[in-house]
Amino acid sequence: MATDYDAPRKTEDDSESIEALKERVPDKLSGSVDVEDADNPSGFELPGADLSDLELDVVVLPAQEDEFTCVSCFLVKHRSQLDHETSSGPICVECSA
Repeated sequence: MATDYDAPRKTEDDSESIEALKERVPDKLSGSVDVEDADNPSGFELPGADLSDLELDVVVLPAQEDEFTCVSCFLVKHRSQLDHETSSGPICVECSA
């Protein structure tokens, strides 16, 4: 039996009005502000703020024996991503495509 996907699907559960649904769903555009921002859990300032007094501790590891730096995209990749070597250096699979 063929199904008409364009036909309206009205069931007994669909009897609720749009106004009732709007009352159930909280207004995301309301003026209330959350005290703790879920997208910014560590408390860093947002872009445009002065972060000159902030120190970041980052450990930078040199390229390992099984890694190479692509001369096209300058990303450090695993040797399994090596496509070929040129006179200027190694090229990854993505850049050679």
